[in-house]
Amino acid sequence: QRHFGSSELRIAIRPFSVETMAATMSATLNTGAKMPLLGLGTWQSKPGEVQTAVEHALKVGYRHVDAAFIYLNETEVGDGLQAAFASGIKREEVFVTSKLWNTRHSAEAVKPALMESLQALKLEYLDLYLIHWPVSFVLNAEKAHMPQNEDGSVQYANIPFEETWREMEKLVDEGLVKAIGISNFNSKQVDEVMSFARIPPAVNQVEFHPGMSGDPEGIMTFCNKYSVVPMAYSPMGGGSVFSDPTVGGIAKAHNKTAAQVALNWILSKEFAVATKTNSPEHLQEDLDVFDWELSREETGTLDTYRNGTDRPSWGCSDAALV
Repeated sequence: QRHFGSSELRIAIRPFSVETMAATMSATLNTGAKMPLLGLGTWQSKPGEVQTAVEHALKVGYRHVDAAFIYLNETEVGDGLQAAFASGIKREEVFVTSKLWNTRHSAEAVKPALMESLQALKLEYLDLYLIHWPVSFVLNAEKAHMPQNEDGSVQYANIPFEETWREMEKLVDEGLVKAIGISNFNSKQVDEVMSFARIPPAVNQVEFHPGMSGDPEGIMTFCNKYSVVPMAYSPMGGGSVFSDPTVGGIAKAHNKTAAQVALNWILSKEFAVATKTNSPEHLQEDLDVFDWELSREETGTLDTYRNGTDRPSWGCSDAALV
């Protein structure tokens, strides 16, 4: 069973520092491992900045780093991790996630892809390895990340989920990853994986933020069916949250930032979340989301609020992931 109750999400009287709270608030995966609810995202972190961001985030209390091969910055993420470990933070205290890219779904490509990420991150194992998207691309001679046909369209490959998942399971067997999961999979795709999985996915990472079309309660209900923890990425809606008047009004009422409101609301929906910033000030601010609550009315407003943002392309997501 997944343990993700209110005692883990909310603490009315602050018995710890904000930093300690961020490190201890966690979801229990179906493997029994604890995954910190708040992670540092590294997508689109600029060269020369991500190493410092990772190192500083771990210094102030983050204990979850979310990476991916296709972010093209895993070497710098690894440098930040190693600097933090050298400062006294233990490897086993930090939960590290990475993701398998679309060109590496074939049986012979999965393990080499993981080994490349481990080498870049300078780690012996990952805590979580996700299939980044439920689509596969051709791995051509140039090893292009987005291989194209002559007409410029993406060159897709027809690789069954089962072929990829069997190799993911072997990574767990070999001790190279502690848990495996999926990202951007809709309900039908999750059902398909569950129909043959020997080791079930522990996490499904999906885009989720205030104003986005979708049904958080429906997502939670579906994930609960399989004891899969939902994790949100792009919690700021690509920046739309910062100028959103609805989110801004709620933030003003609590003397909080729009980012803090977005993170608090997402966590209240029983999602884990990866938030991305390179600013030391914002890294600190984003930790302050565990010991205060939105009112029932404010939560209801954000639950039903839509501002026209949508889910990713490639036909991977349906209206509510359910």
